[in-house]
Amino acid sequence: MSATPETIEAPLAPEQVARRWQAMCADPTFEDVAGKIELTEWGEILLSPVSKSHGLAAARLAECLRQALGGRSLVEVGIATAIGVRAPDVAWCSDAYLVAHPEEMPLSSAPEICVEIASASNALPKLREKAMAYVKAGAVEAWIVFPQTRRIEIYDRSGSRESTSFKADTHELFD
Repeated sequence: MSATPETIEAPLAPEQVARRWQAMCADPTFEDVAGKIELTEWGEILLSPVSKSHGLAAARLAECLRQALGGRSLVEVGIATAIGVRAPDVAWCSDAYLVAHPEEMPLSSAPEICVEIASASNALPKLREKAMAYVKAGAVEAWIVFPQTRRIEIYDRSGSRESTSFKADTHELFD
C-alpha cells in the first residue's frame, strides 16, 4: 500500500497551496504559457487563455487606476485566497501596501482593489466567487468589469455596492 493517498479528500491548507504555487512558479514548464494560471484550493490548475482585447482592457484599467490613485498597478499577480491562489487580471495597491507585503509569491493578502475582466468563456457565478474571495483575503473592493456592455460590478465586505469608494472615475475605464 502506498503512503501517498490517491486522491485529495479535503481542500489543501493555505500553506500547501502556497507551496504548490511557488513550485509552479519555479517550474520552467510554466514560464511561456500564453494565459493566466491559477490554483484552486484542491490543488487543481486553472488555465485561462488571454485575448488581445482582454489584454488591452487590462492595460487600460491598470493605467487608469495608477493615474487616478497613484500607487502601483499589478497584472495577474498570485494572491492566496480561501479558494486557492487566484490572479486578478488587474490589481491596484498603495505604496503602503507594498511596504507591508514584501513577500513575492503568492501575496498573503489581497491588494486594495482586485479586478476581473469578464470574457465570453467566464461563468459569472465564478467571477463573483473570485471577487468575494479577494475581499475576504483583504481587498477593500473587487471589481468585475464588462468591457462590451461598459459596466462594472463592485463588491466590498458587505457585498455588492453601487459605486467605488476610491477616487476613481470608473467611466474613464472604457474610453
